[in-house]
Amino acid sequence: MPSSSPSTTAPTTTRAAAGAFPGSVATSPHAYDVGLLLLRLVLGLTMAAHGSQKLFGWFGGGGIDGTGAFFDAKGYPAAKFMAVVAGLSEVGGGLALAVGLLAPLAAAAILGTMLNALAVTWSGNFFAAKGGSEYELLLIAAAAALALTGPGRYAVDRYLPVVRSHRLSYGAGAVLLGLVTAGAVLLIRS
Repeated sequence: MPSSSPSTTAPTTTRAAAGAFPGSVATSPHAYDVGLLLLRLVLGLTMAAHGSQKLFGWFGGGGIDGTGAFFDAKGYPAAKFMAVVAGLSEVGGGLALAVGLLAPLAAAAILGTMLNALAVTWSGNFFAAKGGSEYELLLIAAAAALALTGPGRYAVDRYLPVVRSHRLSYGAGAVLLGLVTAGAVLLIRS
């Protein structure tokens, strides 16, 4: 006799669970959320460490003075100020992305900063061993992907009423914001 008590397992809504692919096995929706958490943590903490090189000179970085001198050599006006903006974007965006706080905007901060890095370091080569930009491209793609997909279930955003349920429009708007901001900053370079 079937039980009248409610089921304790959540139904899956993946294509595999719906039988869209013959012989496929249903994947737990939590698997995607764990994957997004891992990606957020690695990208976010990497960017926060990278930004702390600019702001504080940690991890062998140049600090504000060294980064400002580099930015000045690359044609940025108010180079020390721009070094602070870049460092804060990387540290703030990175930490917010790691915990999943306003994740699309955090990803936009990383995307915009790394687009500037890509423009400054572009050599026409892809592979880093030849002075290429594969690292910057990977970070840009990961930030854009996280903005578009949302942070997943294991994120602070899950507890914020406005962004609790991620919408593609939030992510697309954030990616557009990152692109426009990066473009504006690049236009003021000499």
